[in-house]
Amino acid sequence: MTETGKADWKRLAIIAGGGEIPCLIAQGELSAGREPYIVEVEGFADQDFSAFKTSRFPIAKVGGMQKAILEAGCDAVCFIGRITRPNFRALMGLDATAMALLPRVTQAARYGDDALMRVIIDSFERKGLRAIGAHQAMSSLVPDVGILGQVQPDETARADITKALSIARVIGEQDIGQGAVVANGLVLAVEAQEGTDEMLARVVGLPPEIRGNTTKRAGVLAKTPKPQQERRIDMPTIGLKTIEGAARAGLAGIAVRAGSALIPRMDETIAAADAAGLFIYAAGDDE
Repeated sequence: MTETGKADWKRLAIIAGGGEIPCLIAQGELSAGREPYIVEVEGFADQDFSAFKTSRFPIAKVGGMQKAILEAGCDAVCFIGRITRPNFRALMGLDATAMALLPRVTQAARYGDDALMRVIIDSFERKGLRAIGAHQAMSSLVPDVGILGQVQPDETARADITKALSIARVIGEQDIGQGAVVANGLVLAVEAQEGTDEMLARVVGLPPEIRGNTTKRAGVLAKTPKPQQERRIDMPTIGLKTIEGAARAGLAGIAVRAGSALIPRMDETIAAADAAGLFIYAAGDDE
């Protein structure tokens, strides 16, 4: 992939929402000898892309994005970064492509984020652009099976891992969210539209007798893809902020699916977890 210089695309367009992963992928492309093209999504992209060729569009200008990407000579596109779902019918200034997509987008949105993302991807692929997932563009973001740091989960934590992954999968089947927190077998929280950081903040506010603390950690945050998830857009992600939130919540560790999660700045994130006394476990598909 990117870090080895092997890729089957010539130029990658990165449609950048919030967070640092779009910038990391862009830097990886440059390191591999390929010049990426960045489309900053107005109101969401929040990194410094001044080292790259860029354009900037509001989310309503789908046709403008596609035209700019094709004129830049791109043959592949990667959608990455935080973008909250807008009210499509209330968006102002839809271009012709967005207007044509509106009926399909509105219909798909009723069936959840995954169906919605498939419509968006299909629109770009119909223009001859191959949709690339972040895990394909930069495989170093993706963890392998096993304990990633120095902290080992005990027997209770392993049971919590199993249950939290199971709960996360169940809510994913209903397109609710990707994460759940379980401590000593008790479900403390599930993730919905608020996101992981806010979910962890809610755990901090729970009664101390049902969760861990900084002196006696207990509980696991698990994040797993929804079974039906379009993984080229919305892979579960953990990073330094996740470690900080889990530590404040008194958790013992974090579990993800190996090969199905993104960990930006993985070495730094693992080191932060070790320093906080948290484990990070990447589970296999059979767990």
